Amino acid sequence: MDGHTTTSSTDAAVAATAELGAWVSRLDPAAAPAAVVDRLGLVVLDVVGVAAVGARTDDQTALRRAWAVAGGPAPLFGAGETAPVDTAAWLNASAMACLELDEGNKYAKGHPAVHGFPAVLALAAERDATGADTVAALLAAYEVAARFGRATRLRAGVHPHGNWGVAGAAAGCARLLGLGAGACAAAIDAGAGMPVAGHFDSATTGNPVRDAWLGAANASGLAAARMAAAGVARNTGTAALSLGSLLGEFDPGELTAELGTRWDITAGYFKRHASCSFTHPAADAMLALADGRTVADVRVETHALGAGLSRTDWDNRLSAMFSTPFVVAAVALDGAVEPRTYADGRLDDPRLRDLARRVTVVAADDLTARLPGQRATRVTVRYTDGDTRTAEVPNPVGDADHRPFDRDAVIGLLRGLLGDDTVLDRLVAFSTRFAASPRVGEALRGLAHLPATATTESATPESTAADSTVAENTAPKEEE
Repeated sequence: MDGHTTTSSTDAAVAATAELGAWVSRLDPAAAPAAVVDRLGLVVLDVVGVAAVGARTDDQTALRRAWAVAGGPAPLFGAGETAPVDTAAWLNASAMACLELDEGNKYAKGHPAVHGFPAVLALAAERDATGADTVAALLAAYEVAARFGRATRLRAGVHPHGNWGVAGAAAGCARLLGLGAGACAAAIDAGAGMPVAGHFDSATTGNPVRDAWLGAANASGLAAARMAAAGVARNTGTAALSLGSLLGEFDPGELTAELGTRWDITAGYFKRHASCSFTHPAADAMLALADGRTVADVRVETHALGAGLSRTDWDNRLSAMFSTPFVVAAVALDGAVEPRTYADGRLDDPRLRDLARRVTVVAADDLTARLPGQRATRVTVRYTDGDTRTAEVPNPVGDADHRPFDRDAVIGLLRGLLGDDTVLDRLVAFSTRFAASPRVGEALRGLAHLPATATTESATPESTAADSTVAENTAPKEEE
């Protein structure tokens, strides 16, 4: 990139970031459509709920022990502990993502909420913020992260965790600190200058550093907002350099397109399978095709973004979550892909491994052409009796554009994951009431001390999909 192009790009990024910062500083949740605030409550319910489930896994328990958490004003959701703000932001982000169940957004090409909600909620607990300010900060975090996700086209091989989303965390924390327009823009710019350059293969090969990238994103967002509050941050169009020339391509125009009229939080998806979202349409199609007959082999045609998840070998939960053959085989045999699908011993089940080796994943140009509005997948199953059937799914079940989840569906999903209605009732109460609360600190800390339930590590890997509310209400049918 020559000097003229660099100057042009950074100037455009400065202007767009300044406009975005001004919007964040004056974001008033009372002026937002009621559907937007309702959707925010549902996203909070989802991500805090799955963080509480993730916190009880063996690896997250060990991580907290190694971290030597010493108590503080912010909750560690579902862990029975509180912690300093930065620690809570990091550990909650890791727990939120570790089971691949947190809400995402196909237009952002990743997960806006987990990039900033842990930092905002930890800071809100420390400051005992009002419900209105917490809502404004969470909306700022989501919308700014999603816009940076839209604006960024990462180089092949770069994983989206921990890079474009840092700006969202910075925006949310800056809004919660009550910073003005210029300072909010400076915070966003500083966040955009602290990206993680993580490779996608770290996920497919099962390296948990992938979850740490989200912890780093939230900690960096807090740092960026504090830099701006101190007056030592500047808006210099950093995103055009960090997210643009270094990590990919960056279009500043996406930061302000339809600003104030388009709310990306309403276009997200909720996940019913504990696996990478690219595997979900294949899982949904397989649910439609699995009819009790023995499967000879499976051909999965998908878009270019998902075609790389073709590994037929795995050695831990994370690498299995990023294997379409694993997910398809698990659905065919169990009828579901849940946290307990990855329990000790199940990953090495010879029947599951044998079937996964007979699953082929290929890219299909006609499906790639439908991006980003559709993340379509076509699955063809050949049975041992010689019959062949095909199902095509345009988006994962739970996407805003395809059999979206309402509140009852999200509650049904979490009921199966949490296994305790007392826990669920407390989460639902918080998610529906915090927006109108005069202060949120104590209620947030109450979400750390949720009643104990069985961990995901020790559960028996039997599917409950057949009798779960979500499965009954959203089970996919074969596409026409």
